[in-house]
Amino acid sequence: MKKLLLILVYTALTTGANSALAADADLIVPLLEGDLKKLVVHEAPKATSGASFELADRAGRASLEDYRGKYVLVNFWATWCAPCRKEMPHLSELQTEFGGDDFEVLTIATGRNSPQGIVKFFKEVGITNLPRHQDPKQALASQMGIFGLPITVLIDPEGREIARLRGDADWAGDSAKSVIKTLIEARKDS
Repeated sequence: MKKLLLILVYTALTTGANSALAADADLIVPLLEGDLKKLVVHEAPKATSGASFELADRAGRASLEDYRGKYVLVNFWATWCAPCRKEMPHLSELQTEFGGDDFEVLTIATGRNSPQGIVKFFKEVGITNLPRHQDPKQALASQMGIFGLPITVLIDPEGREIARLRGDADWAGDSAKSVIKTLIEARKDS
């Protein structure tokens, strides 16, 4: 009897999680226009890595788990990446408009990027509101399947990857803003 009850509870939880994700996908996909058409929305949530990364200015370490409870747009980038230079101001604008308790843009420089080089990059492109985190040994990037830059991953409040975009995009455009606004509002309504 206990096993049957456990199976029923597991099935109910799984079904609820999958239908919640399907609802997110149903909300997101119709909003994808322009660059955001490259956003691949997963049919089922994917686990993220537990690997840690360095906080800005080597002030400690964190993991994606530390960001649970909100939607997180994780951008993997590098100082030498030309598309990253173009994309970073868009991410900054998205953070300015939506950053807070329900959403955050998390930037992680992966590979060889000196802290001084990151500071210089941010200064050159006028970024003051995004974190300068690093993944110098690419532990997080490797476990997340990040091959090539930039890659941006959308993580749900439960810490699962729900979508991924390879290459740069206009994250300050109407399509991106509609996606984030819709996700935040749908979560508040549920």
